[in-house]
Amino acid sequence: MTVITNRYEFVLLFDVQNGNPNGDPDAGNTPRVDPETGNGLVTDVCLKRKIRNHVALTKEDAEGFKIYVQEKAVLNRTNEMAYKEYNLKPVAKKLPKKIEDALRITGWMCSNFYDIRSFGAVMTTEINCGQVRGPVQLAFAKSVEPILSQEVTITRMAVTNEKDLEKERTMGRKYIVPYGLYVAQGFISAPLAEKTGFDDGDLELLWNALCNMFEHDRSAARGLMSSQKLFVFKHRDKLGNAPAHKLFDLIDIKRAAGSEGPARSFKDYTVTVGAAPDGVEILELL
Repeated sequence: MTVITNRYEFVLLFDVQNGNPNGDPDAGNTPRVDPETGNGLVTDVCLKRKIRNHVALTKEDAEGFKIYVQEKAVLNRTNEMAYKEYNLKPVAKKLPKKIEDALRITGWMCSNFYDIRSFGAVMTTEINCGQVRGPVQLAFAKSVEPILSQEVTITRMAVTNEKDLEKERTMGRKYIVPYGLYVAQGFISAPLAEKTGFDDGDLELLWNALCNMFEHDRSAARGLMSSQKLFVFKHRDKLGNAPAHKLFDLIDIKRAAGSEGPARSFKDYTVTVGAAPDGVEILELL
């Protein structure tokens, strides 16, 4: 595959029905919200996690598509693999003294781990593999309208210990958003892709993940989450042909004719796209 030579931006529209798209652990796991506007938020870290999980599922054991940041991963052990590949002995918290050896170590990590090649990584642990700035970056997703965070009481019929058999049912709570349409914006840099080796195949895998990452991420807590639209802005040149914020402004989301009261589905909205400026092509992938 060839390393990408075009700059890209993208806009992903996804929604949630009766679920918590991204709980805030500092607020009792309530859905994240902008306290000034009431609009819901989903962090970039949350979205990257879903992309990583999708890649791990679709590219299981495939060469070059390992995932660096995953549950219960011991990063020092992972970093040590690069040193073993080149028969080098790691020095605590330091890269190899020879520049070519340091570049080989970092390059090996990029070529073997999809998320490092895409998002970058700080690998300056006890076994140092350097630091990589990734070509793919995302901003926080924000809901189109203010969301309602609803607290729902739940019960558990089973008990943990025999001594609790005579007690009342265990009561608990969960938080849901009845409905929310979120907009996530992303950026892909061709010059940074050259440094990590992010190629056309990686790009196609990213589009696939954005379209399908919720399909195998189901849980009772998240309700029904779905990718609804994916718009891609492809620049003619490596450095780009228009400012990202102006391209994002081309996506216009409004209430559909006849939609009144709180939105409860994607059908409550209409999405239109303005004309692309010279040197930019707009692709609708979903």
